[in-house]
Amino acid sequence: MLTRKTETSLVVAGPHPASLGYESIGAMLLAAARRTPDQVFLEQRVGDQWHTLRFEEAWEQAAHLASSLLSLGLNVNRPLAIVSQNSISHALVSLAAQLAGVPVAPISVAYSQIDDLSRLKSILQLLTPGALFAQDEVAFGRAIELADDLGISVIVESAGSSRRRLKLADLVSAPVSAPMPDVSRETIGKVLFTSGSTGVPKGVMLTHGMMCSNQEAILENWPFLAEETPLFVDWLPWNHVFGGNLIFNCAIRNSGKLVIDDGKPLPGQFNRTIENIRRTPPTMHLSVPGALGELVRAMSDDDDFARIFYSRLRAIFSAGAALPQATWDQLHRLARRHGRPDFKLYIGWGSTETAPVVSITPPDNLHCNNLGAPVCGAEIKLVTDNATTELRLRGPMVFSGYWRNPEASADAFDEEGFYRIGDAGRLVCPEQPQAGILFDGRVAENFKLTTGTWVQVGKLRVEAISAAAPVIQDVVIAGQDQEEVGLLIFPNLDGCREVARLPNAELGELIRNPSVHATIRQGLEKLSTSGSSTRIARAILLETPPSMAAGEITDKGYINQRAALSNRSESVKLLYGSRRLPEMIYLHDKESLP
Repeated sequence: MLTRKTETSLVVAGPHPASLGYESIGAMLLAAARRTPDQVFLEQRVGDQWHTLRFEEAWEQAAHLASSLLSLGLNVNRPLAIVSQNSISHALVSLAAQLAGVPVAPISVAYSQIDDLSRLKSILQLLTPGALFAQDEVAFGRAIELADDLGISVIVESAGSSRRRLKLADLVSAPVSAPMPDVSRETIGKVLFTSGSTGVPKGVMLTHGMMCSNQEAILENWPFLAEETPLFVDWLPWNHVFGGNLIFNCAIRNSGKLVIDDGKPLPGQFNRTIENIRRTPPTMHLSVPGALGELVRAMSDDDDFARIFYSRLRAIFSAGAALPQATWDQLHRLARRHGRPDFKLYIGWGSTETAPVVSITPPDNLHCNNLGAPVCGAEIKLVTDNATTELRLRGPMVFSGYWRNPEASADAFDEEGFYRIGDAGRLVCPEQPQAGILFDGRVAENFKLTTGTWVQVGKLRVEAISAAAPVIQDVVIAGQDQEEVGLLIFPNLDGCREVARLPNAELGELIRNPSVHATIRQGLEKLSTSGSSTRIARAILLETPPSMAAGEITDKGYINQRAALSNRSESVKLLYGSRRLPEMIYLHDKESLP
């Protein structure tokens, strides 16, 4: 691990990469098709039937479809937009565009399903796609109508309307006519839109070189991917870099099998994930903290399911947000109980702009809030300013700019070309930089109390969720321009029912339950030992869950702190007001509050 120090910064660099990998995603797919033509690449449940796609089939069908896309006039300036959920058809269309040197832009399904289509319209107007793929003409009818209004050709899996549509099957079966262009490492492969809380989401340009080099860096960290056929069961949406790049491309690079999970870590939908894992236990499970929390709860209540999950598991990888200590502890405890004390729990860090992985924890890591050490080719610069150490990134996996947004592109980098990711952190051990970097929250989210004390929002959020397990699903940290920290709590329905011993109670009743309040109070009072920055004085339990339509939560289940505080401003007023409500909790010197 190399380091370079100046008066105000420290640069920690990963090993020099042995290889930057394949030139393109197409070359990676072709190699897998030649190496393991009959290996199942994708598996998807449709109704009661499971459909599969082998690597040889994926290559052949994507190549035909690529020629058809070029014949339709798509090119680097007229990309392909996708507004469909994860599916084999989605995968084929995406791969075809990348084979043809056409940027593909998978767009959040939520943007097509909410009443206000302004965000989707803004994205399409910025992107100027040559075509839009919508697998289900009924489910995405309003998005298709918008595309018609904007003069964008629409590709569907099957056409059910009288309006003439381009059918996917016809495009796949068409003879190869257009010559394939050269696709280099510098060719834009994807444009992924960030889930910003205000304004038009920015389009992150991801080149083939970024994505391919990142897979080589990942393989350097996890050589076991090459020792046996990797098997993933995954629900993460492909419009996000975690599911669409890290996991999807990892399956291609290592000739692995990806089971498209039609479940979600949401009430009433996680049972589907449990069914899928029971049917096909993974060799590696990559997910986000919220989903891992649901997984832990399911395994804690079902020893047979836990035994199946761990039966051939080599490792778990968590990324995207800090992993709560309670989830970390339970995953290790369950592994020991079910005969897998050898399994590894890795944490990684990065963003859409980094394709996505910049750092991964070492195998002997003991910290749930460790972001890891730089992967091959990556450099992490730690810049100290007052009480905060900002993290900045550089390397072959880091993007060069946003789609048609030169001002935002210029603002994203410092004078040395390091990307300003917006996170803060500090070395686990200054003498051993390879031990990793501890997460200290988002720079923009942290705030000062009126006492002058800085509150590290990201760190405190994770600690609060763990401290009051299992009754808290997520929290929003309040306290800007106040003397004390307060919480807006999104309760976990199952956890609250368990603590209250009311298996059928509704959330409106549970947020006022004395046992639920006692669990939260006892947990949060433990956080007060390190000063006022972690001393939570009050909390309010919210009955309505975070809204994706309002930008409070992303497709992956991450809370947008800024949007939630803005949308829940009335709850914040109640939290710091004089009126006491039955869904509010006061801690510590309760009689002196509010």
